[in-house]
Amino acid sequence: MERWQHRVALVTGASVGIGAAVARALVQHGMKVVGCARSVDKIEKLAAECQSAGYPGTLIPYKCDLSNEEEILSMFSAIKTLHQGVDVCINNAGLARPEPLLSGKTEGWRTMIDVNVMAVSICTRETYQSMKERSIDDGHIININSMNGHSVVPQSVVHFYSATKYAVTALTEGLRQELREAKTHIRATCISPGLVETGFAFKLHDNDPERAAATYESIRCLKAEDMANAVIYVLSAPPHVQIGDIQMRPTEQIS
Repeated sequence: MERWQHRVALVTGASVGIGAAVARALVQHGMKVVGCARSVDKIEKLAAECQSAGYPGTLIPYKCDLSNEEEILSMFSAIKTLHQGVDVCINNAGLARPEPLLSGKTEGWRTMIDVNVMAVSICTRETYQSMKERSIDDGHIININSMNGHSVVPQSVVHFYSATKYAVTALTEGLRQELREAKTHIRATCISPGLVETGFAFKLHDNDPERAAATYESIRCLKAEDMANAVIYVLSAPPHVQIGDIQMRPTEQIS
């Protein structure tokens, strides 16, 4: 991770869960991390904790609604002005709504598309353009995917969500191919976890907190820190090594 010290990483959805854990880990390794979310209160608190702990990097909170392209473009413009540009992009922000294919609300489907697919694509495009204009040839784009992007489980409330994650699988491989066509050494990776103990299930089952809690009580789940360790592993790979996808589940998980 030495080569990444003092360089700029963007982490989307950095206020809680996986995003917060990844942001902390990158700051611990000396990176300048722009952490974005719709609300930055928790990121500001995390930034203060990192500073108090004496970590060599810094965490810069940035308020951004990733379902709004204008706000994403404004964020990249600010990063260019203040920090030159993005060297590492962690597309972590994602959400699920309990909207089955036969009865789901269009609004919920559209929200998932906007955040899970469109925001990932826009941030990826803008990150690449930032690298290109600065002749950065060793950058890295990491998409936080899901095992739901590799298999469809028999749970109607996650079927549309699964479709958006299959899109992330395709987008990551398509990105890898386009980066090769562009003759760059910029790398693309997705990390696909199974059940991670975060607030994800509570947002999915926001009308049934007992069901959400039971999701995490049935087995020993992955932790957000496990995902952060996977990100560090990917970034630590030698420049000639392209890690395409890490699929990781709790040992006890069946599907």
